[in-house]
Amino acid sequence: MASRTDASNRTDPLDELARRFAATRCLSRDLVATLSDADASAQSMPDASPAKWHLAHTTWFFETFVLRDHLPGYRLFDTRYAYLFNSYYEAEGPRHARPHRGLLTRPSLDEVCIWRAHVDAEVQTALPDLPPAALALVELGIHHEQQHQELLLTDLKHLFAQNPLGPAVWEQGAIASEVAQICADSGQGALQWVKGAEGVIPVGDVGGGFAFDCEGPRHDALLAQHALASRPVSNREWQEFIADGGYHASALWLSDGWAWVQAEDIQGPAYWREGRHFTLSGWREIDPAAPVTHISFFEADAFATWAGARLPTEFEWEAAAVALDPLGGQQLDTAGPVQPRAASDDTDLQQMFGSVWEWTGSAYRPYPGFRAAPGAVGEYNGKFMSGQFVLRGGSCATPRGHMRASYRNFFYPHQRWQFTGLRLAKDL
Repeated sequence: MASRTDASNRTDPLDELARRFAATRCLSRDLVATLSDADASAQSMPDASPAKWHLAHTTWFFETFVLRDHLPGYRLFDTRYAYLFNSYYEAEGPRHARPHRGLLTRPSLDEVCIWRAHVDAEVQTALPDLPPAALALVELGIHHEQQHQELLLTDLKHLFAQNPLGPAVWEQGAIASEVAQICADSGQGALQWVKGAEGVIPVGDVGGGFAFDCEGPRHDALLAQHALASRPVSNREWQEFIADGGYHASALWLSDGWAWVQAEDIQGPAYWREGRHFTLSGWREIDPAAPVTHISFFEADAFATWAGARLPTEFEWEAAAVALDPLGGQQLDTAGPVQPRAASDDTDLQQMFGSVWEWTGSAYRPYPGFRAAPGAVGEYNGKFMSGQFVLRGGSCATPRGHMRASYRNFFYPHQRWQFTGLRLAKDL
C-alpha cells in the first residue's frame, strides 16, 4: 500500500495541471473582455483570425483531442463546430477556409463563451480519470492556447489599426517608458558585443519538461567564433537606417526582399506613421530607446547588412540564452496593452526573453532524426518546415511561462504583424 506522502506526491502534478489549465483558459477570456461582438468577429487579413475564432479554435482542440477521444460517451457540444473551428488538421476532415473566418458572424461571442465554459467544466471533471496520453494532450493544449493568446493580441492590433479612428483595445494613458524617454535622451547604453560560445555544443530540448516536437531531437551543432549584440536594435537605430535611405538602397536587400519592398511600397516598420505608431492602446509617440518591432525577415536582414553585421543563427542565439531565466523580461501576465519597452537591466545580454521575437538567419527545418508524431497532432509543426525562418526569445505578448531557450517560432520572411525585431551578430 502506498504511503500518504506517496499519494500526495502523485496528485500534486495533476493539481498543478488543473491550475494551469484554468489560468490559461481564464486569461483568454480576459483578453476579450473589452470587445464587442463585432470587434471579436472581424478579420483584417488572411494571416489573422478573429478574436472569437481563437477562443473557439482552442476550445475545439480540447473538446476534440481530449474529451472526444479519451472520455467514453462524451457528446460534442455542437457537431457543426468542428467544421468551423478546425485550423489545418487534415486528419480531422474538411474545414472552413482560413481567409473567410471573418464571415462567421454566428455563433456569437457569447455563444462561443458558453461553449468554452462547458468544455472547461468537462475537462476539469475528467482530469483525475484521464489516461497519461490524454493528460499529455491537456499539457499540449495549454501551450497551444498560449500561442493563440499572443496571436489574438497581434491580430486585434492589426484589425484596430485598419480603423481610421485609431481605436484602443484598452484605453490607457501614455505608456510608462514613453513618458520617461520620449523627446529626451533615454540614457540607453551603446550597443555592446558579447562573445558567443564556439565549438561543438549541444542544442535542442534537454528533456524533463514540456517542449514542442520541433525542438528536438537534441543534437550537436558547430559554432564558429562570433559575437552577439548586447540588446535588440532600437527604434532610434532604425530611424537612422531610414534616414540613410535604407529602404531605397537595393544593394542592402535580398532579391525577394527588394521585390517585396517595391511591390508593397514599404517605407518603415508596420504601424509607423509620421513619428507615431499604433499600439493596443491607440496611436502613441515612438519610444526611441525601445526595441524596434513589426519588421519582416527581409527588413531585419537588410538592416544587418547596412550595419555591417548579420543575423545570428538560431543555435548561436540558443547557446547564449540557455543560462538565462526564460521567466524574466517583459512578457504577458494579465490582460492589457503590451508594447516593447527599453531594457531596464544591465546584464551582458539584455532582453533575450520577452520584448520582441528576434529573427535569426536560420531556416525552419527539421533537426537530425526528427519524426512527426502519428495522427492529427503530428500535423502541429512538422508540415510547416518549408520556406520559413526561425525566431527566438518570445515577445511582450508571449504569456510568461511559455518560453525556453530551445523554443522555435517561425514565420514567412515577409510577415511582420507579430512583435518581431532583431539582434545583430557578427563573425570574429
